[in-house]
Amino acid sequence: MAASDFNASLPPQIGRFRLLRRLGEGAQATVWLAHDPRLDREVALKLLRPGTDPSSVDEWLHEARAVSRLTHANIVPVFEADVQEGQAYLVFEYVAGLTLAEQLHGKPRLKARDAVELMLGVLDGLLAAHAAGVVHRDLKPSNILIDAKGRPRVMDFGIAARVSDAGKPQRIVGTPGYISPEAARGEAPAPVMDVFAAAVMLAEMVSGQRLNHDPDPWKAVRRVTEQELQLPSGLNADVDDKLRAIVQRGLARDARARWPSAKAMMDALAEWLHPTAQLAADGSEGGDRAALEFLLRRMRHKSDFPAMSDSIMRIQRLTASENESLGSLSNEILKDVALTHKLLRMVNTAHFSHAGGGSISTVSRAAALIGFGGIRNLALSLIVLERMENKAHAQQLREEFLRSLMAASLARELSPNSRESEEAFLCAMFQNLGRALTEFYFPEEAQQVRRMVRPERKTGGPQNLAAPVSEALASTQVLGLSYEQLGLGVARQWGLPDILQRAMRRPEGEPPAKLMDNPVERQRWLARAANDVADVILQSDPSEAHAKVRAMAQRYSRALGITADAFDQAADQARQKLSQLAVAMDILPAKNSPAQRLLAPLTPAPSDSLSPHQLHATFEATQVLQQPQSREQIAQVLAAGIQDITDAMVESVKLNEILRMVLETMYRGLGFDRVVFCLRDARTETLTGRFGLGSGVEAVVPLFKVPLRVATGALPDLFSAVALKGADTLIADASLPNIAERLPVWHRQDLRAGSFLLLPMALKGAPFALIYADKPEPGSIDLGEKELSLLRTLRNQAVMAFRQAS
Repeated sequence: MAASDFNASLPPQIGRFRLLRRLGEGAQATVWLAHDPRLDREVALKLLRPGTDPSSVDEWLHEARAVSRLTHANIVPVFEADVQEGQAYLVFEYVAGLTLAEQLHGKPRLKARDAVELMLGVLDGLLAAHAAGVVHRDLKPSNILIDAKGRPRVMDFGIAARVSDAGKPQRIVGTPGYISPEAARGEAPAPVMDVFAAAVMLAEMVSGQRLNHDPDPWKAVRRVTEQELQLPSGLNADVDDKLRAIVQRGLARDARARWPSAKAMMDALAEWLHPTAQLAADGSEGGDRAALEFLLRRMRHKSDFPAMSDSIMRIQRLTASENESLGSLSNEILKDVALTHKLLRMVNTAHFSHAGGGSISTVSRAAALIGFGGIRNLALSLIVLERMENKAHAQQLREEFLRSLMAASLARELSPNSRESEEAFLCAMFQNLGRALTEFYFPEEAQQVRRMVRPERKTGGPQNLAAPVSEALASTQVLGLSYEQLGLGVARQWGLPDILQRAMRRPEGEPPAKLMDNPVERQRWLARAANDVADVILQSDPSEAHAKVRAMAQRYSRALGITADAFDQAADQARQKLSQLAVAMDILPAKNSPAQRLLAPLTPAPSDSLSPHQLHATFEATQVLQQPQSREQIAQVLAAGIQDITDAMVESVKLNEILRMVLETMYRGLGFDRVVFCLRDARTETLTGRFGLGSGVEAVVPLFKVPLRVATGALPDLFSAVALKGADTLIADASLPNIAERLPVWHRQDLRAGSFLLLPMALKGAPFALIYADKPEPGSIDLGEKELSLLRTLRNQAVMAFRQAS
């Protein structure tokens, strides 16, 4: 029955309620303004469409009665739920006003504070519902009414569920675009489903853009299960890092990484809106400026601070000027004999062998080889180090200096090109400038901050252990402003460039889940990642350091576009070069100092080589790179990968690493959505998924089960047939009936790839492995003879790697 027919067939009255006018309609129901003569008031009457399955009607009414017990200022209450002459209906409080969807249609982007205030009301209402065991499950802008006072009111708990229903079979319910990943998979109702939808709405309010909109609703549902939703770029300045981090955490695809409750997200937003300790970004307002001036006066009374400041400012002016020459920079450095001596020792280490270091005897030659940026970084680093010599607390200072130097070296190793690497070095080193200055000039205050951040256990048991606080808050309480504010204040005094000052601001929250294209933002996150790694190494037992660095590499790899393996290699290279620099600069720490950990090799505990029974699935597809467009570019990427793999095999690189290189080359070269490696399980005689890369691959890999034994007379599925015949196979359109009927059930139901490629692998004529690669749309894998030949070469390299390993 059409909506108009349904409305025309309605009587003027339902039970005792007289219908006045239609307020809106949806797929399941129509909402009317009605009059309740018993209480002489206007109400909203929601009528379920006729023809609805009776069991659905019973469930709808049962859930509505549960919701009717909710009483909260931010929830539109349900007064009644009943059936009259076969017509099911709900009675709500009538709230005059627009829905949030209608409000956003006229003014799509809200000010950040307005959006947060509105969301606090929504979350408060959800908190009451969750406390009563009710999950909304269909939270969206059209289900938020804005009343005459501007207060948000959550309504339409029509598909709400009780948390106590978790053990019952679930169906997929919700609105595409706002449905959570776990709801899209039909999992049991949980409050974090509503937290996800709330984060989507807040993201849309501050950005003015739909986060997960698609004309095909099933594509939107699939996207949320396979991809991390991201706040768009280009937001207003009032959406700062902290707010972005709060929203981004609410959007986490993994429910365990999300805010655990509406209360947790509400508290974070309330703290952002009304911070308990205001930390001014630039340290220039009111008490912050006074605190900075006080600390600067204290430092100026030290004889070395003015000299350090003068040297840094002179070198910075020279390297920032287009009219100065390398000779001028060399002459400035030569004014300081000790600085000259240490700089020449540094440039003759293996660290600078790529630039011709090893037998350099003049600063001019060093400056010519290494360039303005490199020589500036060395000079600035050494100037800071020189001023901390001969102090009573030199050991603590050396630890902090080595930690900063490790972070700087790692940032340089992780930089995509030499042009950015020297800037990355300085950004990482100076991101903790305030901490280093405090260690230099206010050691007692620095010790007090450390005790607040890492409380010492006192006698009397764990109850006497003070609660730790963040370093930002601790330094603010001790110094009157945060370490970051102090560092930025001094950086301005020294005339350091604006881009460096911006990069010194440590970003908050979780790293972005995609590659950043803004250079300054990338430098900030690169500096934070490098400093976090240096902190982890310094504070961890050496036996645990590698695993922790590996976990941190995976955390930052998407934002920086660097694989976890590349991150590992960069960390080890930075450590080796730091060891050389420490010797050249004569800053080796004491034997039992924690700083020794920065110089120790990052050695994995167990070997990660392939065993007969297990392939470690540690590679993660987190490198977000622009895919090649032309056949020539595709061939170049594939050929370059083949050459890298050939070189690695000559060097006897571990089998795991070779296989990862093969998959990564295919993934980057052809722009596949997912690539999965399967290996024979001798016990079950099946090819099972071991690891892969691409969107949502963690959930996909365990699905791969390809039988290598088929019962007599049975027809093998497509995957088994390809593996047993050893025939390279491209399926251009997996939706064709004759193809679909041969696909494994898990592929047809869970992967739903439009086109895919199968490259089987065999040893002595027996299948033992399979490489799978797909794209979502039919016909989207276009392979010419050259690309196919290169792909087969990659597959054959994987086979050779197995032979070599055995």
